[in-house]
Amino acid sequence: MSLIEIRNLKKEYSPDVVPLRGVTADIEAGEVISIIGPSGTGKSTLLRCINRLETPTSGQVIVDGVDVCAPGADLAKLRRSMGMVFQSFNLFPHKMAVENIMLPQQSLLGRSAREAYEEAMQQLERVGLADKARRYPDELSGGQKQRVAIARALAMHPQILLFDEPTSALDPTMVSEVLSVIRDLAGTGLTMLLVTHEMRLARHVSNRVFFMKDGEIYEEGSPEQIFENPLREGTRNFIFRIRNWTYTLSPSSRDFHEMNGSLEKFCKDQFLGRRQAMNCQLAVEELAVSFLLPAIERAGQGAFQLTLFAGEEGAERKLMIDCADFPEGKKLLEDLLKNISADSGSGKGSPVLQKAEPEKSREAAKAAEKAEAEGNATIAEKAEAAGNATMAEKAEAAEDAKTAEKAEAEEISGTKTGSMEAASAAILENVLRRLPDEGEDTMVFRIL
Repeated sequence: MSLIEIRNLKKEYSPDVVPLRGVTADIEAGEVISIIGPSGTGKSTLLRCINRLETPTSGQVIVDGVDVCAPGADLAKLRRSMGMVFQSFNLFPHKMAVENIMLPQQSLLGRSAREAYEEAMQQLERVGLADKARRYPDELSGGQKQRVAIARALAMHPQILLFDEPTSALDPTMVSEVLSVIRDLAGTGLTMLLVTHEMRLARHVSNRVFFMKDGEIYEEGSPEQIFENPLREGTRNFIFRIRNWTYTLSPSSRDFHEMNGSLEKFCKDQFLGRRQAMNCQLAVEELAVSFLLPAIERAGQGAFQLTLFAGEEGAERKLMIDCADFPEGKKLLEDLLKNISADSGSGKGSPVLQKAEPEKSREAAKAAEKAEAEGNATIAEKAEAAGNATMAEKAEAAEDAKTAEKAEAEEISGTKTGSMEAASAAILENVLRRLPDEGEDTMVFRIL
């Protein structure tokens, strides 16, 4: 017999709101199960039905041989053996950290104040917060509050521990401290069900992963199967979305704040290091601003699709540019980015190229400034220089000067554009390496 047996579990709030549509699963003692999937697919509702914070519409939840959905089920006994950690902490604001942990022990387990205090201090020590025992919740960071909530659940010595998105309310800088505690717990033999959007955690601490879609367990399997070789299309699409950042550049897409914001969030979600994330953002921004959008504007049509693939834990940062919607786009980029070195697999570029190209771009920029300064002589100044020339000569000189200025302005503009492209190409040479194409309309790069 499994520790938890779920049979055809359904939860319906209204005919139009049905978060669970018939979930069936078996969970063995000591297993760590991660539950992943898009928002709104019933993940949190499943946990709340298991510990009866929600009453299922139909179906069974059998915990250690007892149907907790049956009329008259002893819910107090169930909750003594099943702890839950919420995304919003649920600490009493008027009680100190240690008191928050003591209270459920005294009210549900009948422990004395001394026993409850000693247990609370032991669990605070376990999560690294013994020195915060007498702090109130508003004196703690988000990560510290969540660790107090975990200590409160552990103090009950539960047989089963449920986590409902324990890091979703935290600042990114505080996520790691909570994940560290959960990883430690996963190795203790405690049965754990974890609803999470932290895919790295799900992969590394779980025995099995449930992928939920449309109120059902759409696919389940080992972390290796779900994350590397999912069997069903819906799971494959979900894994692709969480591992890839995609953005389409077109004449109507000029919101760089949106592009940069979504890319920054993707880099954080993939746990990329600071330098890696900076290189990804630098590569995308330079390509978009200096090459891709100007090409689209000159043509008046077309689009480029950028896809950034992070790989496992950000180890493989691959940028693909799809030119299928811009027929001349690939040839144009081939010419503009011809100096980007081919990938050697070493992760390092040519020192000569990295130093020489920025120097060349600075010289080009200086030349453009000089040309612009010299080109500011007006037609009147040039005509005046003609001295006592006849009216006809003056008119001819003015016309010649006008033509010369026009040509000179075009030359300066071209020099400026060329210098900008040279500078951007030099920057890209420092962060990109060319990989073999994956199709006739694509260009692929590795981001250093």
